[in-house]
Parts: sequence; structure tokens; C-alpha cells
Amino acid sequence: MSLRESGDAFAHACRIGRESGAGTLVSVGRFDVLEFAVVLEPEEPLVSARRGFFAGMVALVDALASFAPPERPITFTWPGTVHFNDARIGGARLGWPEDCPEEEVPDFLVFGAMLLASPVGHRDTGLLPEVTFLEEEGFDPQEHGSIVESFARHLLVAFDLWNEQGFEVVASKYLAHLSVDAGEARRGLDTNGDLLVHREGMPARVPLLGPLQDATWLDRKTGLPRLVGL
Repeated sequence: MSLRESGDAFAHACRIGRESGAGTLVSVGRFDVLEFAVVLEPEEPLVSARRGFFAGMVALVDALASFAPPERPITFTWPGTVHFNDARIGGARLGWPEDCPEEEVPDFLVFGAMLLASPVGHRDTGLLPEVTFLEEEGFDPQEHGSIVESFARHLLVAFDLWNEQGFEVVASKYLAHLSVDAGEARRGLDTNGDLLVHREGMPARVPLLGPLQDATWLDRKTGLPRLVGL
């Protein structure tokens, strides 16, 4: 399902999530941003079903890597900010029914991603040192649709791995791209999606829910990936 340039893939997928069913993919046809969202149908309570977000992140990085020039690092800042070649390029978020209690199975989840594609309207990208764009990193604008299709395939692979080998496999793939702070010895993801960090033998918990809802990579005024600051 493709929306016109003024559409919002994430909001639209959340609106139709209950009726559309698992696998419904919504994208927006625009040049400056690569934007898409997919509807998921979890089979476990919301408190643990949010871990589907990490499967989406793994699928996103695998899709980008399939089309990226070689040896360009793709990393995450907790939980959903995406960096390409050491510059912020966008991020991902997760939606669920607002009326769903934590211990009940939600009717749907929505994983949505938005990446800066082309510096349309920005003549001097040197004034935007914190971010980068797919076009500047060597991605072919004609392949944006193929990236979305690749994401959908990799998402199925991620969930198959989860079902066959356990969530730990997906967690490991996600954590391999998560930025590491000094002193971190070991990391993991709890059953509710919280990040568990061991520093010098002392465990610490970094919550998923608050940062996931904040989505600091997103500029709420423009509805697009933030170009400066966080």
C-alpha cells in the first residue's frame, strides 16, 4: 500500500492495524525520506510482544546492508536511532493499541521506519554535520522500493529465527549494532525488552518503553527525522 507524499505511513498503519492483518506494508512515495511501516500480529502479551521491535531493527539493518557500499558501518543508539557511516540517518518506532493492557495480547503492533534519503531543500549539507542521507552514501534512489521489499523479506527471516532458535538470536543480532559505552562488559535484552548492561560487574537496566515512545530521532514539528540535535 503506497501513500502520497503528504501521507504518514506509521500513523496510517496504526489506524488500519486491527482490520488489515499481519504483513500489511505501507510506504510513502517521496524523494527526501524513505518511509514505511508494517503491521504485525503478536501472539504474546504486550509487555513482551514489544520485543518485535528488535526483529524490525535487525531486518532494517540487513536490508540496508544489502544495498550499501561495502564497509560502511550501520549502528544504533538505544533503542531506535539509526546511524550510517557514523552519522545519524533516521530511526524506527513501534505502535500498539492505546487501550491494550500490558498483560493482554494486542490486536496489532506497527513497526515503522524513516530514513533521510535526499537533501531536498538543503543546498549545503555541510551545515548538517550530524546527519547523512542515503543519496550521499551511494544508494541509488531508484532502489528505494527494493530496500523496502528487502526489509519485508528480512523481517520474515528474523521472526523465523526467533521461532526456531529463540529470541536470544534476534537480540544478539540487534546488540551487535548497538553503540557500546565505555566500561560495558556484557549486554542483553530482558523479556520486556529492557536493555541489561553489566559495567564492572554491576548490572544496570535501561528501560525500553520510555525511550521507544520518545523516539528522539524524530522531529515532532516536521514529522521527519531530526536534522540537528537530539
